[in-house]
Amino acid sequence: MAIKKTKLLFICRDCGATSPRWLGKCADCGAWNTLEETVSSSTVGGGGASSRASAGGSSPHVQPLGDVRVLDATRFSTGISELDRALGGGVVAGGVILLGGDPGIGKSTLVLQAMASLERAGHKTLYVTGEESAAQVALRAERLELEGTAAIRVLASTEFSIVREALEIERPAVAVIDSIQTMRAAGLEFSSGSPSLLRAVTEALIEVAKRHHIALFVIGHVTKDGAIAGPKVLEHLVDTVLSFEGDRSHSFRIVRATKNRFGPAHEIGVFEMVREGLREVPEPSAMFLAERPARASGSVVVPTAEGSRPLLVEVQALASPSAMGSARRVVSGLDANRLAILLAVLERKVGIHVLDHDVFASIAGGARVDERALDLALAVAVVSSFRGIPVPPDLAVFGEVGLAGEVRAVPRANQRVLEARRLGFRRIVLPALNLETLSPAEREGATLIGVRNVADALEAAL
Repeated sequence: MAIKKTKLLFICRDCGATSPRWLGKCADCGAWNTLEETVSSSTVGGGGASSRASAGGSSPHVQPLGDVRVLDATRFSTGISELDRALGGGVVAGGVILLGGDPGIGKSTLVLQAMASLERAGHKTLYVTGEESAAQVALRAERLELEGTAAIRVLASTEFSIVREALEIERPAVAVIDSIQTMRAAGLEFSSGSPSLLRAVTEALIEVAKRHHIALFVIGHVTKDGAIAGPKVLEHLVDTVLSFEGDRSHSFRIVRATKNRFGPAHEIGVFEMVREGLREVPEPSAMFLAERPARASGSVVVPTAEGSRPLLVEVQALASPSAMGSARRVVSGLDANRLAILLAVLERKVGIHVLDHDVFASIAGGARVDERALDLALAVAVVSSFRGIPVPPDLAVFGEVGLAGEVRAVPRANQRVLEARRLGFRRIVLPALNLETLSPAEREGATLIGVRNVADALEAAL
């Protein structure tokens, strides 16, 4: 006889970590007051056929991996090349995509544009809106002046049973749930927006999408204070996770793939928010460098490697004598811990006394860069501002900086050099080991300066 076992769990609404008891602070992400109580039930024991089969013989579902037939997943384009790039080539039938981002950043606008393009290509679509009425969605489509929106099927509901029934009956090629936080289920004893409800609803939606080969976009909001359960608790359930990044004070938006079972992760798509919606930016490097100041100290261009496409961005730094007792460190678009490490390296290994200065650093244009290749450019930018010496306008810098002050090699140096050279940069400071790996053809067209430590890089750049 099967026994139903029930136990209490506490789930962090920010990161999805579980704990057997309530804690004031999440042990995984460090957030305070984010653990919420949930009930976990499972059926254990039982004397059915499955338990009898386990007593002897092999399971009928087990087979050698070599006998498994590999089928190519059906993939089709959304009609938006930058979104396709982030997805690894387009959407996959039966694939579930989680699109997360701050409220108002443009998630609904992007998926509505994609739905219109898919309808024009002959794919049946369904747009489930839980935050807006059908009339509000129609008003957005009218404002965006999108061709093909008239054929999009719209369902305005927050009741999961109604949404599931619509998916079963309509069986669209692509569906959108906007947003998953608004869904509620009458048969589940979970509060609206709780991690337990989000997981239960999403698991059921995934089952429908896989069974009927529906490409499903699930939109999830992320709030700064974590008051609403964000999509972190759903990341392990879905096939692809897209993060919508960008400062709402800027017009630029970046869609970044942080997980992708059907393609490479860390691919990005770049957009610009205009009156007609989100416009693709085929030349993001030129866009981020368009307003770079001429011969200003503290400004350095760094070739980054975002996904399969190199991207040039401008890193800016401002070092100023501290008027307070302790120096301040303020960053935007980069890791504050890396800045602190680089300042310590400059102080102890290079002899540049910047620890008693306020240091402000940012990536111009609202972009965000997390890779270590930014280190050397950031160090040069800080010293440039500290000394008041501008970096030559045709100079680009990249490389990782170690704690001993050494400059370490970074991946895909050849693509970084080619992109910098294509945009007119004729002097490039890079790790010496990367320079040794470049072919003679890749070295042509620019003066490449290989450096082994930060002191050599500063001498070459300033």
